[in-house]
Amino acid sequence: MTSQETSSGVFDGDMGRWYASHATDSVYNAYYDRPALLDLIGPCRGLRVLDAGCGAGHYLAELIQRGAEPTGLEGGAELLASARERLGDAVDLRAHDLEKPLDFLADASFDGVLLALVYHHIDARAQLLAEIRRVLRPGGWLVLSTFHPTRSWQLFGGSYFTTGKAETALLDEWTAPVWRMPLEVLFTELLTAGFVVEQVREPRPLPEAAALNERMYRKLSTEPKFLALRLRRP
Repeated sequence: MTSQETSSGVFDGDMGRWYASHATDSVYNAYYDRPALLDLIGPCRGLRVLDAGCGAGHYLAELIQRGAEPTGLEGGAELLASARERLGDAVDLRAHDLEKPLDFLADASFDGVLLALVYHHIDARAQLLAEIRRVLRPGGWLVLSTFHPTRSWQLFGGSYFTTGKAETALLDEWTAPVWRMPLEVLFTELLTAGFVVEQVREPRPLPEAAALNERMYRKLSTEPKFLALRLRRP
């Protein structure tokens, strides 16, 4: 196996091209993660929303349809190119490594921030959370999804309470670095950063997923893979 990712853990190269296509209609993305996060975001017409780690722009397209004014950040060149192809000039898209500060964004300049399946790839999580809090207006929301702690335990074994970096396989060709952590570590990081937890979701797949892949639909209906949260900046 080989690993192809940017320093922020975002897929690039051949893996980025594969993921841009895969995320369009895969059960995990289109019928499991996206519906849960979009439901947590709720109405957002006229809101300034930052999609940090926007990938190939699938969430940005949804946010535009809902009337939001989104900005997308992406560290993977292939994914950013896919987002630009998908969205054209409709969105402000910027190349940025999320391991680095968001110093080009003004304080309190967004009503909401989306962090979809990115958190478990980031090393500098405390810095990223501090920067997200800074660019959010008071009362603004952060919606994120990440690996469910039991999913990490299932993948890597050992003690559930292990916190550390591991490699997870993607297909037979690539690996990607991910952080595993128990639930108490995840919530401690978010609370220490100054966020208030408003909603917690353990997503279930949409019923339509059964027609695409019944085995995966059953698995996702009975085993938690992702965790989705809505938090607020006081």
